[in-house]
Amino acid sequence: MQHQSTFLVTGGAGFIGSNLAEALLAAGHRVVVLDNFSTGKRENLAAFAGHPAFTLIEGDIRDFSSCRAACAGVDYVLHHAALGSVPRSVADPATSNDVNVGGFVNMLAAARESGVRRFIYASSSSVYGDEPTLPKVEERTGCALSPYAVSKQAGELYAANFSTLYGLETIGLRYFNVFGPRQDSTSGYAAVIPKFAAALLHHVAPTINGDGSASRDFTFVANVIRANLLATFASSCRDRVFNIACGGRITLNELFFALRGELAACDPVIAGIQPQYGPARVGDIPHSLADISRARLQLGYEPAVSFAEGLRQTARWFFEVAGDAVV
Repeated sequence: MQHQSTFLVTGGAGFIGSNLAEALLAAGHRVVVLDNFSTGKRENLAAFAGHPAFTLIEGDIRDFSSCRAACAGVDYVLHHAALGSVPRSVADPATSNDVNVGGFVNMLAAARESGVRRFIYASSSSVYGDEPTLPKVEERTGCALSPYAVSKQAGELYAANFSTLYGLETIGLRYFNVFGPRQDSTSGYAAVIPKFAAALLHHVAPTINGDGSASRDFTFVANVIRANLLATFASSCRDRVFNIACGGRITLNELFFALRGELAACDPVIAGIQPQYGPARVGDIPHSLADISRARLQLGYEPAVSFAEGLRQTARWFFEVAGDAVV
């Protein structure tokens, strides 16, 4: 097979990054992964670690020499290395800033120096902050509610600045609550779906933050992979940001009962588990719903996998693949 392009996926041992790397290899591209394994997992790379077109660089984006080495000979950068989690950023804003802002600037500078064709980066729906309007449109953001959100806003500003000053083509993808296989359920800062899944598989009642009425535009990871590929090769879209989501809302209560139903089909004991409720999390946005019309029009993006189908695949993965580690 003739390889088409060389991609650098930063954070490629993480949940989204490893799914991206696998999809790129399957499409015939060369893939370089840069990861320091602070949150990424080596087992996420196991399925393709021996692929002849795959290269792993163990390094930290806070170290410019690592960024420079990773960008050498690369056509496209898909930047996903970051410290996620609103609560983590509230507990330790300095480290979130060092990684998400300082590391981001290092990657922009290294990409510019290496002459990469385009720099695609993961932004977040958290940038909408206290802006109450639904659905969320790219031009209208509010005040950030967490250090994590501030770091993502800063990334967007730096990307636009590098595009204007240096001509580096950048595209930001504002992800809305991405979920799917390989998402970490063991971290203290795990996202809600893997956290619920781990509790249910342990036959423990998950805790819902708040009264369960908070809603999210949950987005299956396959849709995010497709958005990255579209953004990479789209024409006339430099220095833009796009909402990447499904364009629908699910409350945390609805999510719990849907996930419980999927897992109970494999383990009937789960059907009787009821959630418990705790205080709402500091820094969380109460509701998110994306307007994805810009991505549809300019990228040709469509959410090919629905929330229901994505949840079905995710529940099956947690039960069949992660079950031994979780239960």
